[in-house]
Amino acid sequence: MSVYLIKFVYSFVLPPGGFLVLLLLLAVRLRRQARRGALGLFALTLLFYASSTPLVSNVLVGALEGTYGQPSDPQGDVIVVLGGGATRTTPDLNGQGNLSGSAANRLLAAARLHLTTGLPILFSGGQVYAESGNEADIARRQLMELGIREDAILVENRSLNTEQNAEYTAELLEEKGLSHPILITSAIHMPRASHEFRHVGLDVLPYPVDYRVNDTRSFSLSMLLPGAEAFAATGSALKEYLGLLAANLFR
Repeated sequence: MSVYLIKFVYSFVLPPGGFLVLLLLLAVRLRRQARRGALGLFALTLLFYASSTPLVSNVLVGALEGTYGQPSDPQGDVIVVLGGGATRTTPDLNGQGNLSGSAANRLLAAARLHLTTGLPILFSGGQVYAESGNEADIARRQLMELGIREDAILVENRSLNTEQNAEYTAELLEEKGLSHPILITSAIHMPRASHEFRHVGLDVLPYPVDYRVNDTRSFSLSMLLPGAEAFAATGSALKEYLGLLAANLFR
């Protein structure tokens, strides 16, 4: 059996594809007893299917990621990095607690930019849930283990969302006499993050990282296959669009 056939079968056996098949079978079974209900269920199944495909998720994510380009020669006086999730008790090389995938990618980009520019790094992110780790504290330990001096690291470890990232970071930067931050976060998150930081009076230079979608788009049949990763990407993109809408309406 070829690799591609196996991937096709998995797409319609594992969630969300397996659930899509069950919903479609249920809609077919109901079509005679409850025609309207069957049509409604079929429409919801199609919506569920579309949101689970890379074809749709790439469009939604790509529109956000294309808002800002990555500057080739960033100028500023501090690198501000936003958290994006952490675990509290997972084993690390020299301690406990790890940043999640997106947050780790942001931290790695900040460390590399620091080595290029010599600018201090300010990591912003607290402990959002009881079972999650304090992101800024974990980031400080990991940055130091990468060889970055402690006096080049600033932490803001109270914020629980992007709005607080901006608010508490602005307070810390004012205290330290810094005013030209290079803002690092995931490209999908950058439009909303930039809006929040500018709302508190910080003229940030966006430096998006952690891209999910290629710059060059091409179509293949695999983009029509449902998958958990595409479904999660669609959810992340919709969260950003709703966050941007709320920020523009209420702030």
